[in-house]
Amino acid sequence: MTIREMCDAFDVTPRTLRFYESKELLFPIRLGQKRLFTRRDRARLKLILRGKRFGFSLEDIRQLLDMYSMGDQQKAQIAKTLEVARERLAEMQRQREELGQAIAELSEQIAWGERELADKKATVPAA
Repeated sequence: MTIREMCDAFDVTPRTLRFYESKELLFPIRLGQKRLFTRRDRARLKLILRGKRFGFSLEDIRQLLDMYSMGDQQKAQIAKTLEVARERLAEMQRQREELGQAIAELSEQIAWGERELADKKATVPAA
């Protein structure tokens, strides 16, 4: 696939693809100025985008992708992916709890502000 075809297929920008290439996450075939992406690159990009959606760091993604060709039927890669995924899930759950607390506190503050405003309107003498 050309860079344009990859962009269209995965809804990314050329800059994104060049960035992932510079970080050694993708390895397109270079023909002069032209980049051609293989089936392997497409599979890697799909995994990169999924990892980013889950909040994995680019370094974690690179390490996981690099483990693919270790020759152990991907056992090490799967085990490491599970480890990183469990850590990320725990972090996301912690963030969700913190967000829930912040939402509750902000809701309380809004309710307090509305009560205060209503009280002040009720006690203002008519002109």
